[in-house]
Amino acid sequence: MVERYAREEMKKLWDMNAKYSAWLEVEKALVRGWNKLGLVPDSDCEKICKNAKFDIARIDEIEAITKHDLIAFTTSVAESLGEESRWFHYGITSSDCIDTAVALQMRDSLKIILQDVKELKEAIKNRAMEHKDTLMVGRSHGIHGEPITFGLVLAIWYDEISRHEKALESTMEVISVGQLSGAMGNLAHTPIELEELVCADLGLKAAPASNQVIQRDRYARLMSDLALLASSCEKFAVQIRHMQRTEVYEAEEYFSEGQKGSSAMPHKRNPVLSENITGLCRIIRSYALPSMENVALWHERDISHSSVERFILPDSFIASDFMLVRLTNLIKNLVVYPKNMMKNLNLTGGLVFSQRILLELPKKGVKREEAYKIVQRNAMKVWADLQEGKAVVNDKGESLYLQHLLSDSDLVNIIGEEAIKECFEFSYYTKNVDSIFKRVF
Repeated sequence: MVERYAREEMKKLWDMNAKYSAWLEVEKALVRGWNKLGLVPDSDCEKICKNAKFDIARIDEIEAITKHDLIAFTTSVAESLGEESRWFHYGITSSDCIDTAVALQMRDSLKIILQDVKELKEAIKNRAMEHKDTLMVGRSHGIHGEPITFGLVLAIWYDEISRHEKALESTMEVISVGQLSGAMGNLAHTPIELEELVCADLGLKAAPASNQVIQRDRYARLMSDLALLASSCEKFAVQIRHMQRTEVYEAEEYFSEGQKGSSAMPHKRNPVLSENITGLCRIIRSYALPSMENVALWHERDISHSSVERFILPDSFIASDFMLVRLTNLIKNLVVYPKNMMKNLNLTGGLVFSQRILLELPKKGVKREEAYKIVQRNAMKVWADLQEGKAVVNDKGESLYLQHLLSDSDLVNIIGEEAIKECFEFSYYTKNVDSIFKRVF
């Protein structure tokens, strides 16, 4: 893990102490399960559950010799016990303990991620309500299209994050499974009742069938869900970066007192948070592919997945947690400039109303192809005017496009001057915003 991007709550779920604590939790649950089934005496069960502990330094010392971390762990724990240690790790194999423990870590980590997602949704919702009617220009291919509101942009983000939330909630069930099925998964040495007892004790479900490991399609689903979540978050961050561009300047990240943007240019206020989010999302997304490649193991298992998961499991959760919290705070504190949004909306001299004119002509009996020619030829004149630096609005308050349309006798004869002017009303484009918000929120 990179400390710079590790929040304490998530980090502590993946450090070495957390790893061995999860192993110990599984092993104690196993002892309790054997006790309920009558194998482990009450006194031994009580001693193990009360006294069993591990020493990380000692584990490292033993592992240097055994080259096997689980054996080093069980040896360390056994040193904290007496004769009752014979029941510790009884009847199961390493992966029974490790994979079940990892399920606990993933479950608890995903709870944090889901809470992060809920807080992100709330931040987006609040800003969407605030800017439900804040007019701005919608763009396709980076080019001005038609009027929208900033609230609609945020409503789309909210709806998108809601889908990820549902997917992650579903995946919570997929990953919250354990196994105590033995070396080849055939439950030869442990009764099936034991597996169910132990998993229930840990708040997990028993995998219906397993070999020596929990099947890695479960892990791959989790990593894929986090990757998709990151893809959407990157989309939001990229849009904020575009909005902060000097030529656009419709919104910007909050720039705190004393903050510096450049060591060379004191005037700079850069979108560093959204750029950082973009980078973290790339990293999170990169974990999806190796998790999928981990699905195909030799026969009942090999350990080609192990080294991969030592990276991707802690780092994906830690990076996702940090990224989500950063994005939430960015959106909460985002500085929005409605006046600049309106300025940009009017930047092309009314061209954003072209489709409205286009749709009026067929109502008057004009074929679509002919209507398109009329509307486009006037639009092209505006582009030429803009290149020459003409004012986008005249003394009468008429935009360049409206001026050209009113000067087109063919168009005026078809629909009339008043009908043309009515096509330049913003309310036409916002009339269904409330209905859209009802569907989303």
